[in-house]
Amino acid sequence: MVKSICLAFATGMLAAITAMGQPSPVNNSANIALKLKKLDTLGSVLYMAAHPDDENTRLLGYLANEKLYRTGYLSLTRGDGGQNLIGNEQGELLGLIRTQELLAARRLDGAEQFFTRALDFGFSKNPAETFTIWNREQILADAVWIIRKFQPDVIVCRFPADSRAGHGHHTASAMIAAEAFDAAADPNRFPDQLKYVKPWKVKRLLWNTFNFGSVNTTSEDQFKLDVGAFNYLLGKGYGEIAAESRSQHKSQGFGVPAARGSSLEYFTTIKGDTPQKSLLDGINTTWSRIEGGKAIGEMIDKARAAYKLEDPAATVPDLLKIRKAIKALPDGYWRNQKLQETEQLILACAGIWAEAYSNSEVVVPGQPMPGSVQLICNSNIPVQIQSLSFGSKDTSFAQNKLDFNQLKNIPITLQVPDNTPVSEPYWLRAPHTVGEYAIQDPLLVGHPENIPGIQAAIRLTINGEELTITRPVQFKHTDPVKGEVYAPLIIAPPVVANLANSVFVFTSTAAQAVQVKLHNMGNATNGKVRLQLPAGFSCQEASLPFELTTRGDEATLLFHIAPEKVAGSNRTDTFKVIIEDGGHSYAQGIQTISYDHIPTITLFPDAAGRLVTVDLQHNGRKLGYIDGAGDLVAPSLQQVGYEVTHLTEKDIMNGDLSQYDAIITGIRAYNINPRIKYWQPRLLEYVKNGGTLLVQYNVNGPLQITDLGPYPFSLSRDRVTDEKAEVSFLRPDDVIMNYPNKITQHDFDGWIQERGLYFTTNADAKYQSLFSMHDKEEAPLQGSTIVATYGKGRYVYTSLAFFRELPAGVPGAYRIFVNLISTKK
Repeated sequence: MVKSICLAFATGMLAAITAMGQPSPVNNSANIALKLKKLDTLGSVLYMAAHPDDENTRLLGYLANEKLYRTGYLSLTRGDGGQNLIGNEQGELLGLIRTQELLAARRLDGAEQFFTRALDFGFSKNPAETFTIWNREQILADAVWIIRKFQPDVIVCRFPADSRAGHGHHTASAMIAAEAFDAAADPNRFPDQLKYVKPWKVKRLLWNTFNFGSVNTTSEDQFKLDVGAFNYLLGKGYGEIAAESRSQHKSQGFGVPAARGSSLEYFTTIKGDTPQKSLLDGINTTWSRIEGGKAIGEMIDKARAAYKLEDPAATVPDLLKIRKAIKALPDGYWRNQKLQETEQLILACAGIWAEAYSNSEVVVPGQPMPGSVQLICNSNIPVQIQSLSFGSKDTSFAQNKLDFNQLKNIPITLQVPDNTPVSEPYWLRAPHTVGEYAIQDPLLVGHPENIPGIQAAIRLTINGEELTITRPVQFKHTDPVKGEVYAPLIIAPPVVANLANSVFVFTSTAAQAVQVKLHNMGNATNGKVRLQLPAGFSCQEASLPFELTTRGDEATLLFHIAPEKVAGSNRTDTFKVIIEDGGHSYAQGIQTISYDHIPTITLFPDAAGRLVTVDLQHNGRKLGYIDGAGDLVAPSLQQVGYEVTHLTEKDIMNGDLSQYDAIITGIRAYNINPRIKYWQPRLLEYVKNGGTLLVQYNVNGPLQITDLGPYPFSLSRDRVTDEKAEVSFLRPDDVIMNYPNKITQHDFDGWIQERGLYFTTNADAKYQSLFSMHDKEEAPLQGSTIVATYGKGRYVYTSLAFFRELPAGVPGAYRIFVNLISTKK
């Protein structure tokens, strides 16, 4: 297990719930009142589905804040295989963004977030296909592990276990939920887990039926809940909370308006008995559900009755007595859960705020980290600091009183232990398959993000009772525009190397320059850098020296790589950058994902690039590119020798478009860019005068305009998800299939994730379809790529997934794309 490097904490430790890159929790009197009420409720619900955005945020908010149940959302995947409306991140990087979007959503609706190791490999048409890629038994084991840890009284799944779910992953999530319901209670299933958890019997499994578009699975004979209540303590209804929560899914463009008023949710029973009045019918949700708990419930009732909104601190003595009574209970799930909640309430009512900082955003194992801990007590409750563990450094205090409303700053310098792991998401630390992440420590399964690598543990006495606060060490700075900004602490290798390009495409045996930029993350260092190349490639430089004298210092090194041959060779391989420094070797780069709505994400992938040899000819040089939702097609085309200009409003409306051999629109440009309706006449005029316009895929709604081409066609939801699906050539003798490259079946080898998505349909007879393809046991689809002559030029619409294939270095994808935009002069 990846452990933080704090010393052992005192009994009664308060687990840190602060998200990395977020300020410590601050509660107003109304929030405290709500949490006091929740302290009196012992019930839990786990919601299960497949992806980020599948969860019912209104129901989650209602269960967590109105019914006061411990509520969780288990998303089997992190949404890695979807599309990105806010940037060009794909795959694992998109999964990182969507993980943080889910955590932002949970901070608003009050639920908790969990994941299995399943990887979203893209759209799946049925569960049979899904389970050929996912290891069904392993994903089931993960779900069982999370159920045994969370111990839900009821599980609710979003989808049915049939085709009405609309996606193979959706159906699979319902199937996993039903299997996990039984397996979690069976000690013979996954017995290795029982070293850490016990079998758990869930009371019932329900399906939260829905009315989406043309599919209505609700009926009046189903169990119903009105979740449209208004919560005065929160000042919002659950439709408003749900809108805020769902609108965190910004990478999917899921901003929604607030809903107010009554709103019914419908449920049908899959396993267990059917509820009559509430989801937790037949389950004792009072303190009497645990032995010795009834008296504690009565103590909480008295504390709630005496609670004063204007003086929460007056409740601290009662809460300390409640804590003492809970600690006297036998070890168990609800004892430990409610102990943690009680300790959080004590800190909130006492007005105790605490945070831990590093003076720099980046620290390196084996090197010093200056930092500090800050505390303040905003009440007259007697509070004393006994000791402080800041990472591996333990400090005791003689003068330890926290004076009322006086900020206490404790500076500390820590030597970061050599074995501290770098800030790499735990599910990305090892190579993985297409269907699931390789998680080296099974105890980490379910965690939405890393356990903080360095923490501070502050031991206090409050009214004479000992209690420990833990806080992740963070970096805090002041931005002149944004103000106070929190960022996760980055634990980095001493030196990292980034490549100027991630893919190097060779169309000849001429050497290409490979620029390696070194960045010093810590103390002064020097050494040499070499490239680890695959067979068939050579480098003119065996190694190059470097010297970095200060933290943040950079150096750029230039290598020259060449393939042995290109003619008749289409292949993709990888190379790695190796940094040698004082007897140590490093091979990591650094990547940062930064958006305003989530904490900054930093990871250290291999410092590696792709080497692609492709037998490629092209006659054009100058391309115009209209950006869409975000893709890496333009830099990919630059790799094969094109000069690419990103076109602006001025370029399109007033510039000379005839200078471009072809103009390309980025993915979903017609969905997201409101200016496209004004640009379209100019673009079609460009085609009519002899230009080539290639439009990449858009979804079928909403569209800024319906006439995407010179002649009518529509967009469907049709797609071919099997990246190995057979492709038939409908016009093999057409010039577009033969110039400047002879396209063959081999050009569809090595594709990733899918062939294409949102194919065209109902195309005018003036269009010609180039390819026919289909998934297994489905009818052939001919709408992946259509071409029409318009005036003197060529119009192309393609739903093929070039936005995935070109950045991945698929040789044949380059050859096909170049043919689509090339015309004989």
